[in-house]
Amino acid sequence: MLKVLVKKELAEIFRSYFYNAKKNKARSKGATAAYFVLFALLMAGVLGGMFAMLAKTLCAPLHAAGVGWLYFAMMGMIAVLLGAFGSVFTTYSTLYLAKDNDLLLSLPIPVSVLMASRMTTVYLMGLLYSGVVILPAILVYWVEAAFGLQTVLGSLLLTALISVFVMTVSCALGWVVAKISLKLKRKSLITVIVSLAFFAVYYFAVFKAQTLISELLSNAEAFGEAVKGAAYPLYLFGQVGVGDPIPCLVISLVVAALFALMWALISRSFLKLVTSTGKSERKVYKETAVRQKSVSSALLGKEFSRFLANPNYMLNCGLGILMLPVCGILLLWKGGAFLTVMNEVFGEKPGSVPVLLCTMGCMIASMNDMAVPSVSLEGKSLWLMQSLPVKPWQALRAKLSVQLLLTGVPMLFCLLCLAMVCPFAPLDVALAAVQTLSFVLLSALFGLFMGLKMPNLNWTQEITVIKQSMGVMIAMFGGWAYTILFCVGFLLLPGWKLGFAGYMGAFIGLNLVLCGVLYLWLKKRGCGVFAAL
Repeated sequence: MLKVLVKKELAEIFRSYFYNAKKNKARSKGATAAYFVLFALLMAGVLGGMFAMLAKTLCAPLHAAGVGWLYFAMMGMIAVLLGAFGSVFTTYSTLYLAKDNDLLLSLPIPVSVLMASRMTTVYLMGLLYSGVVILPAILVYWVEAAFGLQTVLGSLLLTALISVFVMTVSCALGWVVAKISLKLKRKSLITVIVSLAFFAVYYFAVFKAQTLISELLSNAEAFGEAVKGAAYPLYLFGQVGVGDPIPCLVISLVVAALFALMWALISRSFLKLVTSTGKSERKVYKETAVRQKSVSSALLGKEFSRFLANPNYMLNCGLGILMLPVCGILLLWKGGAFLTVMNEVFGEKPGSVPVLLCTMGCMIASMNDMAVPSVSLEGKSLWLMQSLPVKPWQALRAKLSVQLLLTGVPMLFCLLCLAMVCPFAPLDVALAAVQTLSFVLLSALFGLFMGLKMPNLNWTQEITVIKQSMGVMIAMFGGWAYTILFCVGFLLLPGWKLGFAGYMGAFIGLNLVLCGVLYLWLKKRGCGVFAAL
């Protein structure tokens, strides 16, 4: 039974790789293989390669200084953080909020088996994220430092312990969130605030990473002694990687004890949390006048309500809403010094700095892709929308307007900050504004296009269509590729010969042509696709 349930959970996660929801049939073996190859390239090639480079930078100097354990401690902690980060937004929904809870609980399936299947899924996802850090680190250590039986066994044990610890931390956080959420109002807002705080700490650490690495490598022995004295458990953790028997035994017992404690806590409250509807509040009815809304306003309000009620939706598809104003404020604060440096570096090609600024703005705007999953999030309730006296285009326009408003307004603020700081000609600023705003329109239209071309209405967890959808991936990475092409065409290809105004005009024209093509498709064929779903 456990095997069947785990297989079901994994099939749900990778459902879009095997099944074409639009054509209502299984994908070909070639298409499925291509999806998995692309996923492997992104995870192992991009993420794994990035951490392999970091490991190569740290490994030889730390091993030569006699603190190889510090290398495994650092890479192991990064693996734990990435593993927890990769599953922290899905653990709560995977454990407790799956749509098939009522169905599975009505079957003769022991609650412990159901819980074990959910936790196994969390384990596998945590292993996936932590593995892209620790496995390249182990391979680099074997090549650069030492390769022997003791080292091999210790590093493999460290990988297993990290994966179990990541699952333990993820499940514990999911349990804490579940317990707190039953008593909280405005759960979505609180979840988003806490997550953004985590993001801020994470990116601050990344920003400071190069400085910290330089200081570490120059004082490896002293730093190792300081860590050993102040954080002895971290020393034991690192010693597992080099195969020291006593730390291997101690850390294994600690991880096993933490896992057993987490299992005991969750098993005692799993059924109650899964079936709980949360704390309800009594309200006294007060008669108020309800203002009549137009069809467009009502549909737009419905889309905004869905977006604001789902923290996964906000965090995964709307991060640019926060990043654009932050970039604008940073321009006001440090823009003068930043632009001076940029002009010194790219001064040989006039117009390069505005092109780079447009590129950065467009890449941040690509992080907003709420139009892509908006169609799939209708789920099996889509018939309600289709049964109302509402034209398909009105429904699609509301989904499109959410992304345009939530991206366009922050982009305007960022452009205003740019105009206040940058010493560019008014025409250059105007062209940069038109380029970025036309890209915002293009990104929204393309996102809705992908949402209609690759819908998934048979999900059991919303995170499936929000974070694990191929349409979302294509929309975001496609937007990044388009902006990189825009930048490369000017800096590396002969685009700079057209001059800034000529090059921007050409790309603005391309943006508008693509917008027109996508708009006409959505207005005609897209409406038919939406009505036939």
